[in-house]
Amino acid sequence: MGMEHPVQSSTIVDVLEKILDKGVVVAGDITVGIADVELLTIKIRLIVASVDKAKEIGMDWWENDPYLSSKAADNSTKALKEENMRLQERLESLEKKLDTNRLKTTDTN
Repeated sequence: MGMEHPVQSSTIVDVLEKILDKGVVVAGDITVGIADVELLTIKIRLIVASVDKAKEIGMDWWENDPYLSSKAADNSTKALKEENMRLQERLESLEKKLDTNRLKTTDTN
């Protein structure tokens, strides 16, 4: 009589669910050199995780990238408009001071 071994079958969906739930990190470095002189180093870091898991570990860079998030693009546009307004006000103030100084120097001559 042969021994029976329990067979645990995992589908690709089960594996993917587990990977996204826990997260997987793949890291590696590639170094190119000649005669013990390092010419190029490429550091490769890959993290596969769900969005929730990524946020949990502090990775949320896509939320602040204007190329990937419309909210970030709107914030960037607002910040640029505010900076532009401040610069316009400073420029006008400087131009007024310059005009005032010109008037003072022409009056004294």
